[in-house]
Amino acid sequence: MILGTEVESLWLFALLSKCKSLTPTNTIIFASLVMLSWLILNVVFWAHPGGPAWGKQHKWRISTKAATRPIPGPKGIPLVGSIQMMTGLAHRKIAAAAQSYGAKRLMAFSIGDTRAIVTCNPEVAKEILNSSTFSDRPANETAYHLMFNRSIGFAPYGVYWTALRKTAAAHLFCPKQVKASEQQRLEIAKQLVSVVASRSGRNVRIRDVLKLASLNNMMCSVFGRKYDVASSGEMETLKEMVDQGYELLGQLNWSDHLPFLAEFDFQKVRFRCSRLVPRVNRFVGRILAEHKAKTGSGDEINRDFVDVLLSLEGADRLSDSDMIAVLWEMIFRGTDTVAVLMEWIIARMVLHPEVQAKVHDELDKVVGRSRAVTEADLAELVYLTAVVKEVLRLHPPGPLLSWSRLSIRDSVVDGYHVPAGTTAMVNMWAIARDPQVWADPLKFDPHRFLGPNSDFSVLGSDLRLAPFGSGRRSCPGKTLGITTVSFWVASLLHEFQFVASDHKGVDLSEVLRLSCEMVNPLVVRARPRPKGLSTVFGRD
Repeated sequence: MILGTEVESLWLFALLSKCKSLTPTNTIIFASLVMLSWLILNVVFWAHPGGPAWGKQHKWRISTKAATRPIPGPKGIPLVGSIQMMTGLAHRKIAAAAQSYGAKRLMAFSIGDTRAIVTCNPEVAKEILNSSTFSDRPANETAYHLMFNRSIGFAPYGVYWTALRKTAAAHLFCPKQVKASEQQRLEIAKQLVSVVASRSGRNVRIRDVLKLASLNNMMCSVFGRKYDVASSGEMETLKEMVDQGYELLGQLNWSDHLPFLAEFDFQKVRFRCSRLVPRVNRFVGRILAEHKAKTGSGDEINRDFVDVLLSLEGADRLSDSDMIAVLWEMIFRGTDTVAVLMEWIIARMVLHPEVQAKVHDELDKVVGRSRAVTEADLAELVYLTAVVKEVLRLHPPGPLLSWSRLSIRDSVVDGYHVPAGTTAMVNMWAIARDPQVWADPLKFDPHRFLGPNSDFSVLGSDLRLAPFGSGRRSCPGKTLGITTVSFWVASLLHEFQFVASDHKGVDLSEVLRLSCEMVNPLVVRARPRPKGLSTVFGRD
């Protein structure tokens, strides 16, 4: 039995109806009673394990089942709960709270009016991520205003989302398409090496180069457009829009969790979205129009994802606005993770020169110095693969798996009752640093992924390390992403030795936006290795 929210204060209105007249004194008394009752109710809600959002659930919902033990967790602050845990380095705050409350397997907390659970345990993580109950996304005002509610990442679970996912899996992220785009990634790898070589002996802020390369790669796959990594006016415009959207979506929007703030837009989320979205519509809409104009030209060889969407028919056909939303999200999501992960890898190579030397040795044995790295070499680059996995373990781009899940029905998780409408998170950062899961977890040691563990998958089958998620809502482009990162890192390390800049060391401090990246962008110097560019790429 679920009681309506109005029932909470019906007795107050009944009391008001008994008053013969509303004198000033009676009005003051009544207002005081209302305020006092409101304060008492909020204190009662707050006193419940997990905080006020869980207290409201417990008090006003009467289960037909026997009462169950509450999920342990912090109470936070009356009214707002533990919303402060979602600011700054949320993954670290949540891990510390779970440790403090002895709730690493499952912890409840309140983000304003939002009921939330989080796990720092791989077994419970698998229970959540692989359950059809947690197949939806929580409401997100920023995503809605950025049009992402019609894209794969945030669209509600259902027929529309399933069709989008199948289309992307079949035409953009399938093994055949990943193989078909190998030449494209090779060309961008050459551009990357060329740009870094042009700055040889000087300090290079590597993030800028990596983001442009990643953006170029997605633009080619999605829109069929090729740019130069070094510079491009249109690329700079697109990068600016992606950065703005990235900042907006990575910011905690208090209005999502405290509805009474929604009308004020004090964080200027709606205002900034309203300035950005028309620019996105014009940019993507223009490219869409160009593709429509050439439809029927007979060019089936150079088809990109826009051509695929335009070729859909019947119930699968998307409106122009939906196509713009899907394409915009592809560019947005595909640019970030690759660049962030590569920056962490290069940072670790600088910090651990002995590991970098072993990667160099492996590259020389497998590839040699007379040709460039190819993606076919990756299967034999066992140590490099272990390095990538170890960086993913210590620096997962999405420490809380980027976006939460939403339960669509009542369920039981790890023996606890979890009501429908609960937001669920997995703290992959905490799992990857748990000494009960990993030996010497704070040590950077790629050897843990060699020998018997050389076939350890990071694609979601083993929740001890699943940086791309698992289940229905896992990242659809994870295979493409890992391939791209491994190949480009191999290409750069084949040609260069990376060392710290003259003025700065490597600072591993984090900042959590949409992804967890380095607070201070990595600045390095690249030293060409013997028999490098002139032999491998045929340069003068």
